[in-house]
Amino acid sequence: MSARKSAFLVALAALAAYAAAPGTAFQYDDFRVVVIDGDVHSWSAWRASMPGMRPLTKASYVANWLASPAPAGFALAGVAMHVASALLVLALARRWIAALATALPRPGFAALATALVFALHPAQTEAVVYIAGRSTALSSLFTLAGLYAWERARDGAAAPWRAATMALFVAAMGARESAWILPFALVLVEVARGERVGAAFRRTWPFWLLALALAAVVLAVAPYRRLLETSLSIRGPLDNLVAQLDAVAYLVTHPLLTLRVNFDPDLVARDAIDAAWLAKAAALVAALAFVSARWRRRPWLGFGVVWFLLALAPTHGPLARYELANDRQLYLAVIGPALILGVLLASWSARIAARVTLAALSALLGVATFVRVTDYASEVRLWEATVRASPLNPRAWNNLGHAWQLAGDGARARAAYERALAIDPEHRKARGNLDTLGPRSGDPPSGIGSACGGEDCGDGALHLGADKTGR
Repeated sequence: MSARKSAFLVALAALAAYAAAPGTAFQYDDFRVVVIDGDVHSWSAWRASMPGMRPLTKASYVANWLASPAPAGFALAGVAMHVASALLVLALARRWIAALATALPRPGFAALATALVFALHPAQTEAVVYIAGRSTALSSLFTLAGLYAWERARDGAAAPWRAATMALFVAAMGARESAWILPFALVLVEVARGERVGAAFRRTWPFWLLALALAAVVLAVAPYRRLLETSLSIRGPLDNLVAQLDAVAYLVTHPLLTLRVNFDPDLVARDAIDAAWLAKAAALVAALAFVSARWRRRPWLGFGVVWFLLALAPTHGPLARYELANDRQLYLAVIGPALILGVLLASWSARIAARVTLAALSALLGVATFVRVTDYASEVRLWEATVRASPLNPRAWNNLGHAWQLAGDGARARAAYERALAIDPEHRKARGNLDTLGPRSGDPPSGIGSACGGEDCGDGALHLGADKTGR
């Protein structure tokens, strides 16, 4: 299949999978970062809020808000970013696979499979239609564009294309600070192609200088410094290592391989290392040893595994987080496993079987994504899906109760709050929200809290009864 036809197929498949996006609603932290935040309601307010965190992401919110404050416009913008990223993945995969799997009979088919898996995997929905997750999609788009510009520098006019890569690196960091992985990705691309590690670092030295400059800029912004201080205070290095390995294992075994997406996984950091954790660590070490031993013969395999781990490094590295895992952390990471799968499918001698398998897999992923997007149609639907995935998560039950309360169904709201308190009797938000409902008929009176669980909510109080995280 030609490059143009492949691009048309990937774009069409992605648009079909996200056809329900215009029917989505504001969710969870969307109210905090878009609806309530006046800084993203006008360009003058945005300029006044600078310097601040993620300026380009906030600028995209301003553009959406001024065009139309309805959630449909935000969702469509997210879909457009995702389609553009999928097309960049297709273009990059064609180049990478041709260089890393030189004996592969159908590199174009492998690239198509890579792009389709990236475009259609249901874990991507959280970065695409969850508006508060846009920083991931936008930063990833700039990162992929930067990698493509680096590839184009091989075709001639190297200086302008490398300058474009540097500009896109700055843009990616302006959308989300996790884009610091771009220089590492450039080194990975060069090493996978056969370059020595030292030579790859020398080839990319301007990007390391730029990375240091951008790090200095980030640390000069007070909210980023507070974020770093908070991260360093959450848990110690060893405890964080234990927790991060659990989180990566969850992402692999749940959303990535079994498609069990979950808007609010109830993972908790374990208190001590046990046999189950040691088994996970042993599996990771064995996988890395296997890949290392076969790097020369199968560089595409090593590239895919290292890409996966590198893409997860910003959220599962030395800096601790309160929330150990969420689906959108896989957004860029999916490319690694997808590329490995694409090469394996393209290596089948039975071409018809490979095509049928890819078609079936694409249909499965596309339907799963379409269904998942419909979960974002209302707050009630999203939190109902979340409590099905995490029935022992008190925060999810509280937020479901709050969604029902906003929808005017006090009985269901009360039941959800009571379920949250049955799981965690100390859950402050659920207790305060239950008080707002007042006693049942015949019950003795109790203290009535405010409309947001007993807090001084200010503007947007109706949506602050949910247990926010700021993730």
